[in-house]
Amino acid sequence: MRYKPRLLAIMFTLACQVTLGQEVFDAHLHYTARDAARFSPTGIIHILDDAGISHAAITSQPPALVERLVAVAPQRIAPLLGVYREPADKQRWMHDSTLPTRLAAQLENGHWHGIGELHLFAADRDSDVFRQVVRLAKEYKLPLLLHADPAVIDTVYTLAPGLTVVWAHAGTFPYPDLVADYLGRYPALHIDLSVRDERLSDDDGLRDDWYELMVNFPERVLVGVDTFSTARWESYPRHAARIRQWLQTLPAGVAERIATRNAERLYLR
Repeated sequence: MRYKPRLLAIMFTLACQVTLGQEVFDAHLHYTARDAARFSPTGIIHILDDAGISHAAITSQPPALVERLVAVAPQRIAPLLGVYREPADKQRWMHDSTLPTRLAAQLENGHWHGIGELHLFAADRDSDVFRQVVRLAKEYKLPLLLHADPAVIDTVYTLAPGLTVVWAHAGTFPYPDLVADYLGRYPALHIDLSVRDERLSDDDGLRDDWYELMVNFPERVLVGVDTFSTARWESYPRHAARIRQWLQTLPAGVAERIATRNAERLYLR
């Protein structure tokens, strides 16, 4: 039976009030200087509490900011080492010859659970800086969070065949057939589904092609809200609720892996 969207939204809101205790590990969050001006570390933890989030993998700009979150909730926050010190680095990091040395020093002195998010597209996939970052991820056995074209994923696995990679947003071309092909090619590749909810699902739940992908690769999928702006933190519970909505349409074991277990395996150490 197909409910009208408004009625379904009301029913789901009521359901969330009952099922909010269901664990979710958010595997893709950002905490920037602008976010920190609006929300203290304690404020961020309260947002996660309100949304029923058990753990979170968070990267920050500048990188030291995430350490404030870890200090408040060390058992809940998996800190990812970001490489951007300011917004412009998002476009130019792959040409910064000083970055690998700086990154190596931070990895040596910190307790990081991953590296990224790194934005990289096909034209820059042969960057020597990127190659060194891949080498460091392999050396320290850390997952690498990439916002990247398929060609970049191919390059990573030419350089480091066994490296754990989380392909942010299911890639820049998030078509289930393409994603399934890449998951089949590379056993260490995972995807996160942040900011893809409208592609994944409608008012009746997951679309068939995405449902099939998740059931076929239940141990390779993670979820996240992706707080790419302060506004996403302000509306965080609503985005987390949307994720819960489509998770509930999956078989229970598959939903549990995608909601928490996969991220725990990759990021809790």
